[in-house]
Amino acid sequence: MADKSRKQIRSSIRVRIRKKVRGTAERPRLAVNFSNQNVYAQLIDDDKGLTICSASTKEKGFDGKGANVASATKVGQAVAERAVAANVSAVVFDRGGFFYHGKVKALADAAREKGLKF
Repeated sequence: MADKSRKQIRSSIRVRIRKKVRGTAERPRLAVNFSNQNVYAQLIDDDKGLTICSASTKEKGFDGKGANVASATKVGQAVAERAVAANVSAVVFDRGGFFYHGKVKALADAAREKGLKF
């Protein structure tokens, strides 16, 4: 029997997390994703299937390079500022199957510093 790849393991963890984590209009889900080159974060209202706001390293004017801790921090700050502008103060954090360490922790801490509660 072949061992599971890292991608398959992350996918099963992600499914397990999504069973428990659900975003509403009052408390949307802060979903994060990391590719090899970019960092993405968005606030999602799962009841309506709507993205309230988002931030990523692919946006124009973003000066970070790569998917590293520094870029994750900037994306966390940007998504928190946009959330506060959209009158959202509390969120549910969805780490997307990634370990809460390094980039994920940096993004979460930066969002908390800018005013999001989770």
